[in-house]
Amino acid sequence: MQGNGEHHANDDAAGAAGFAAPFDRPLWFDLLAAHGFAGEGRFDARGDIGTTTAWLPLRIEKPGHLAGLTNWYSFAIRPLYSGGRDHDIALVELFNNLRGQATQLSLHPVRDDEHQDMVAALRHAGWWVKATPAGDRHWLDLGDMDHDAWWASRPGALRNTVQRKAKKGIVDIQLLTDFDPGSWAAYEQIYAASWKPEEGHPALLRAFAEAESDGGRLRMGIARIDGIPVAAQFWTVEDGTAFIHKLAHVEDSLKASPGTLLSAALFRHVIEVDGVKRVDFGTGNDGYKRDWMNRHDPLWRIEAFNPSRVAAWGPALKAFARSLLRKDT
Repeated sequence: MQGNGEHHANDDAAGAAGFAAPFDRPLWFDLLAAHGFAGEGRFDARGDIGTTTAWLPLRIEKPGHLAGLTNWYSFAIRPLYSGGRDHDIALVELFNNLRGQATQLSLHPVRDDEHQDMVAALRHAGWWVKATPAGDRHWLDLGDMDHDAWWASRPGALRNTVQRKAKKGIVDIQLLTDFDPGSWAAYEQIYAASWKPEEGHPALLRAFAEAESDGGRLRMGIARIDGIPVAAQFWTVEDGTAFIHKLAHVEDSLKASPGTLLSAALFRHVIEVDGVKRVDFGTGNDGYKRDWMNRHDPLWRIEAFNPSRVAAWGPALKAFARSLLRKDT
C-alpha cells in the first residue's frame, strides 16, 4: 500500500464533482496525516481511465480495513478527480483496484447528493454495500436571493434579536480576512471559556486556518464587550460557498447575544462582499442552525465488504443482519 500520499492529484488539478470545498485539497489530507489522523497509515486509492484519475484518500483502520481520511472537523469525504471527465468510470476502476487491497471499506460522512453514485460505483466494482443515514447537514441555498431577501425570510425572533441587541451598541464586531495570531489567541481563550468541550486538536485547526489565510479564503470574526473577547467564529469562503467551521461564545455574555450578532455580520459580509450563493454549517443537527439555513440533508455512512475475502463475510453478515432487525422492529 502506498502510504505517503505521493500518488494523489496535485493541488491545481484535484477536485470533486460539484462545488469545491476545503476538504477536497491535498493540503487538508496532508494536515490530517501530519497530525496523527491516518490510523495505522495513509493509503491513497487511485483509479485511472484514459486521461481521468479518481483519487480517494484513506487511512488504515487495521489490516484489511480502510476508511476515509477524515476527523471531526471534516464536513464530508468524497472522491477527487483530475484530467478528463470520465469520473464514473474512473471511480469504478478505483474501487475495483481497492478489492486487491482491502477486506472492508468505511466512508463517513458522505453527502446526500453524492452517496448514491458512490454506492453504485462500489457495487459495479463487486463490493457488498450497506449505506445508512448517519448525521445531518444544514446549509443555505440563496438561489436568486440577495442578503436582504434572505434576511427577510429568517424567523422573526432571530431578526428581532439582532435588531434589538445591535441598537444597544454593547457588542463590538471585528471581521478579519487574514490570520492574526492575537485574534486566534482570543478565539482559543473564548473557546476555553465556552460551553463547548475541550478543543479536539487546536494545533491542526490553527495550521488549517493559517493555510486558508494564505489562500485568501479565511473569514474570521471576534465580538468584544468592553474590549474583552466574548465570541469568535472561524469561516472560510471558496467557490461561491462559505463554510462555518468553528464558533464559540462565553456563557456569561449571552444576554448581549454576541454570537448571534457576530453570525449576522459574517453572513452579511460573505453574501454582500464575497458574493457567496451557499453557506454550509457543516455536520450536526443543532437546533439553532435552522434559524439561519433553509436546507437540511442527511449524511451517510457507507460500509463496503469485499466478497472475495472470507474475512469480510462475518462483518458483512453482522452489518446486514442489524439492518434487517431494525426493519422488523
